[in-house]
Amino acid sequence: MRPSANVSERSQGPPDVGVSVVILALDGTNRADARPTLRIPLVRRIRQPFLGDWALPGSRLRQGISLEAAASDALLSTTGLDARYLEQLYTFGDPGRSSSGLPMVSIAYWALIDADEARGVHEARNVQWFPLNALPSIAFDHRRIIDYALDRVRAKIGYTDIAARLVGETFTLSQLRRVYEAILDRTLDPPNFRRGILASGMIKPTGEVLAQGRHRPAALYRYAAPGAPLSPPSKRHDERRHDERHA
Repeated sequence: MRPSANVSERSQGPPDVGVSVVILALDGTNRADARPTLRIPLVRRIRQPFLGDWALPGSRLRQGISLEAAASDALLSTTGLDARYLEQLYTFGDPGRSSSGLPMVSIAYWALIDADEARGVHEARNVQWFPLNALPSIAFDHRRIIDYALDRVRAKIGYTDIAARLVGETFTLSQLRRVYEAILDRTLDPPNFRRGILASGMIKPTGEVLAQGRHRPAALYRYAAPGAPLSPPSKRHDERRHDERHA
């Protein structure tokens, strides 16, 4: 079937531009022997294409609304939360990403929600939270966007205070290790983790302790420069953004 004149004309025009948001949260488990997982809210599509599949929260850009404001609105409408941490991730504009053949560009953001915040989120209509290791059928190329966001988190956890966005301003070494395990999706050896994180100089003791039932109180730590801006994206990410924009 030949495309209609309207579709053909639109395919030669400027692309539709929208914002998509990858919202990552810990599952909030309190079991000392359980490794927490990351989970993400998705929105069920109620129209074609991909009717019934799941997609990232987002919206088309509207006149007078900034990119960050549009991303914040998507987070708020999905979770009921304001964005405490929101960062632009990447621009996706491959010509083949639209199933209809019409040009589409998505400016992706990612947000982090800590366990305490995650307990207060609501699920709006057609919104559901999924573990990252058990995602349903994903519409468009949104799985690629999710994977890209996860790669970014894993890359930044080793040289920034980004883990504090999930664990809180102060934390025990055990709590911090569990965040690392959730992000990396693997179990870490506690003694090795302790030695490595203390040797890195990234965290420092607060001089306070956290009582843990019958167990010995655990020392509390914070990142050495809490509240400091996160390091800028690496050169590799800058080059990938440039390639995508000029593809």
